[in-house]
Amino acid sequence: QALAALAQRENVTLFMLMLAAFDVLIYRWSGQDDLVVGTTISGRNRSELSNVMGFFANNLALRTSLAGDPTFREVVQRVRATALAAYSHQDVPFELLVEKLNPERDLSHAPLFQVAFTLQNELVPAREVAGVTMRSLLIDSGTTKFDLTLFIWEGAGSLTGTLEYSSALFDAATIERLVGHFKVLLSAIAADPELRVDQVPLLSAEERATVLDLWNDTAADYPDDQCLHQLVESQAARTPDAIALVAGDQTISYADLNRRANQLARHLLSLGVRPEVRVGLCVEPAPEMIIGVLAILKAGGAYVPLDPSYPAERLQWMLADSQAQIVLTQERLATSLPQQDLTIVCLDRDWPQIAEWPESNPHTDVTPDNLAYVIYTSGSTGAPKGVLLAHRGAVNNLQWRQHTWPLDASDRMMQSYSLSFDPSVWNMFWPLMTGAAFVLVDTAQRADSAALVRLMVEQKITTLGLSPAMHMLVLDEPALADTRLRYIVSGGEVLSGELQRRFFSRMDAILCNCYGPTEATIDTTFWVCRPADEPQAAPIGHPLPNVQVYILDAQLSPAPICVPGELYIGGVNLARGYQHRPDVTAERFVPDPFSKVPGARLYRTGDLARYRHDDAIEFLGRIDDQVKVRGFRVELGEIEGLLSQHPDVREAVVTAQNQQLVAYVVENLEPRTKNLGDDTDGSRTPKGHPVLGSSELRRFLQRRLPDYMIPSIFVTLDALPLTASGKIDRKALPAVDGARPTLEQSFVAPRTPVEDVLARIWAEVLDLDRVGIYDNFFDLGGHSLQANLLLSRIRDAFQVSLPLQTMVESTTIAVLAERLVEHETQPGRTEKIARLIQRIKGSSREELQQTLEQRRQQATNR
Repeated sequence: QALAALAQRENVTLFMLMLAAFDVLIYRWSGQDDLVVGTTISGRNRSELSNVMGFFANNLALRTSLAGDPTFREVVQRVRATALAAYSHQDVPFELLVEKLNPERDLSHAPLFQVAFTLQNELVPAREVAGVTMRSLLIDSGTTKFDLTLFIWEGAGSLTGTLEYSSALFDAATIERLVGHFKVLLSAIAADPELRVDQVPLLSAEERATVLDLWNDTAADYPDDQCLHQLVESQAARTPDAIALVAGDQTISYADLNRRANQLARHLLSLGVRPEVRVGLCVEPAPEMIIGVLAILKAGGAYVPLDPSYPAERLQWMLADSQAQIVLTQERLATSLPQQDLTIVCLDRDWPQIAEWPESNPHTDVTPDNLAYVIYTSGSTGAPKGVLLAHRGAVNNLQWRQHTWPLDASDRMMQSYSLSFDPSVWNMFWPLMTGAAFVLVDTAQRADSAALVRLMVEQKITTLGLSPAMHMLVLDEPALADTRLRYIVSGGEVLSGELQRRFFSRMDAILCNCYGPTEATIDTTFWVCRPADEPQAAPIGHPLPNVQVYILDAQLSPAPICVPGELYIGGVNLARGYQHRPDVTAERFVPDPFSKVPGARLYRTGDLARYRHDDAIEFLGRIDDQVKVRGFRVELGEIEGLLSQHPDVREAVVTAQNQQLVAYVVENLEPRTKNLGDDTDGSRTPKGHPVLGSSELRRFLQRRLPDYMIPSIFVTLDALPLTASGKIDRKALPAVDGARPTLEQSFVAPRTPVEDVLARIWAEVLDLDRVGIYDNFFDLGGHSLQANLLLSRIRDAFQVSLPLQTMVESTTIAVLAERLVEHETQPGRTEKIARLIQRIKGSSREELQQTLEQRRQQATNR
């Protein structure tokens, strides 16, 4: 009755009003504000049907825009205008419309629209005519034409509905929630049609309490009065003689680790380190790295990881931004750091002086709320952002791990991450707070899957953390069966169903999928995988203890179960914000509307997610241009900004495709003339087009960005595609075609069978049409994970295991072919294998079967 009265006040039919309400429901569930909903217009007498008896209906597609945050009353008027305009063309057959528009066809759904709405008069009551009883029947055909169809029957003072849905897309529980949300929505708009569509409630009081309170009831009584270094100090007091660190043949006990860290901490105190003081740490994996971290924290300071592999310009920027006046490093790395206005302590060269300080634990005023470390992440404005993180959140994360999967002195954990990557915090402190041993891995080994697995076997590693990309490579290593792994953490990227399937086929261990941005201290949610989860990507799971996770809409209202929204994080794990970036801090760290704690905040992740009906959270992607590549968070804007600084680049856009970065550049109108390659070599650059070589652009970026932020592919365009509003249309950028990129050297074809087989393997791994024997692997867009895969394929083909360092030293096919011959066990064996592979590649199945049969017959005769 209320809806009928509202329709009368708005001078619309009940059909228009209900269609508007249905539009709002679909918009709120899908997030799409430009909707096309089909409706059925029945009983129309088109001329070709005028003499035919029967019931005829025509589908009418109605497009409604809900852009601009309109009120429901405004949506009703938009629907009214659309419907009235459409009625004048309702006799046009829907089939003819589809034929004329000729949309891109997809067998998975109907063209033009996938959601339909029909309002009909009440079902005709049973009647008896000439002794025959007639009554209306609802028939379930077992099929549906559209993804979702809502049928409404108007009765005497009541509305009755049926929702027909595709069971391939929805389950019954989801549809029941959809119906419940529609009822709440109808009640709300009947009471107040001035509600804006983003404010119209959908959740019942019960569902709201579930997603806000029940699923965020994560309180845990963990000890919260200790800092990170104090956890290690306590363990050193309990097990002083146990092995704390393993670095090659060197082992360091807990007592020795704590003693040396104390001496360095006292030296840092003498240099002015106090709580909140930032200290740079630029070291390669070695005992000095762990000693340096502990010493900085013991002195009350916060460590700023400076990856030695980063370009000098980036390291200098990070030092200046963090205001670190002291840097701990090693003598061989000191020259890469700025020498002015900086106190440099070389932990190897200066140790004799440091060792003169007392060995006891220093006492400082540091508390769990003081800063522990500053990690720099990619920044959308063109410069990295320093995330400020305190002890309290990290300690909470470690307490959760140890309470859930306890480690002890029998465990050994391998270093899996660089200090510049925030999982390094749990990777380093979890074993050291529990009496386990922490096995250091040098940078080259950490990128080499074969070397990693050998080390796991040699050191009897039990606990490990890996990105999914590296995990997939490790699962290919035959020696993995000899490891003692019992607990593996995956994070940084989506954990695919295929990886889970392969994991459980090879290993009897716990696989935990973790999710969390740096701004929320390492991990926010977790999910323990099961073999039954294999067919699909693993969810990111449930919030950690003392952490809250909310999935909210644009108005910070909770999104319904199964409905996408932005993921927000609250709790003890939040960072303070960004170094010297109050504007970005205020934008990303917003007041918590659900907390009773004064000053509580939520971190806006920019991640799109939704709750499953079992309360697990699914990651759905990003709502902005940030991407994850090989486990690293990358702001595309930072790369685009730097590319635009190149004198020959007028515009640049970067995208992520298949776990690699692709840069699209438009050259200046008058670029420098430079011979960067032969236009006839199969490169992406059209003949006659100004040539801007990928090698040149790659070198330009390598002076400013870490390796993982360098695009693998550079595509030169005449102009960037634009939308109707003048913005860059990323969806219209041309797909990468797999052609060899423009390089400084011309294409040279393989000369020998070995080079030919290697060229085929390279082309397959790099997804290129062909590769020249003098093409540099890294100039072709290759990276360490692809180098691992390449060596694995070479091992399978030639039965020769080469270390990853080989790819660093042998970056062309010509040189790599020589290395293969050097490693062969019998003279001529490598070329013989290559010729056999060529023969196999060039033979049909029948020819191969005939060859095998001949070989079997020869063996029998012998």
